[in-house]
Amino acid sequence: MNETGRDPARTRAIEAARFERDGFVVARSLASADELLRLNDLVSDALDPLVGPAEFEVDVGYPGAPSNRDDPGGSTPRRLLNAFARGREFQAWALNAHLGARLRQFLGSDVAVSQCHHNCIMTKHPGFSSLTMWHQDNRYWSFDREELTSVWLALGREDARNGALHVIPGSHVEAIDRGRLDRDLFLRPELPENKALIDRATVVDLEPGDALFFHSRLFHAAGRNQTDDVKLSLVFTYHSDDNRPIPGTRSSRYPSIGVPIVEFE
Repeated sequence: MNETGRDPARTRAIEAARFERDGFVVARSLASADELLRLNDLVSDALDPLVGPAEFEVDVGYPGAPSNRDDPGGSTPRRLLNAFARGREFQAWALNAHLGARLRQFLGSDVAVSQCHHNCIMTKHPGFSSLTMWHQDNRYWSFDREELTSVWLALGREDARNGALHVIPGSHVEAIDRGRLDRDLFLRPELPENKALIDRATVVDLEPGDALFFHSRLFHAAGRNQTDDVKLSLVFTYHSDDNRPIPGTRSSRYPSIGVPIVEFE
């Protein structure tokens, strides 16, 4: 038996229905305590001293970010890039066969992890973390179909105080006219139709080891870290085998890697 008190086939059906309806599903305690300990140790070693490549808060210029590298907090990393290449522990998580089983039920076929998108450790630091506005990840990506799924693993607790993700349930199936987005493809919050959409948002509270699976068309945002501790999350993005990156785009820069699949226990 599992957390729903039902058999594995029933669990799969419930999760698939939730994902289709809401555009996201949370799997509780998906990473073990030992996995979390090893991953957190590796991330700590990569942060001090900083082991690149990394994206810095100043690079994105979101609200609350330092304006240049010489400002206080100008060297604050936003995320550590190329997580898959940082060690076997990261690869083992990304290629976890139980992840593959869940992803197949959402994407409809065997899946592969992209090395071009996400593939990172998100590092939301206190004091200098920025506000991420409402967006869909597909604005960055070029695939045959806008049907990808990201897996966001909480390496520590995530809630509204330290900048947890906010999501708009069901927004992955909303028809959003271009005029409702600004030049950078963020939702324009001043528009009445967008206000009504944002009013549906919910915070995704996660405990260490919980994983959020979310659709690439799901609108999501994140606040600033108002605590004294760095918030760490490991994020990979997956696509089905028959949903290929468009040649010559950023999405095709590095090859995707197939994920093995086992059935739920």
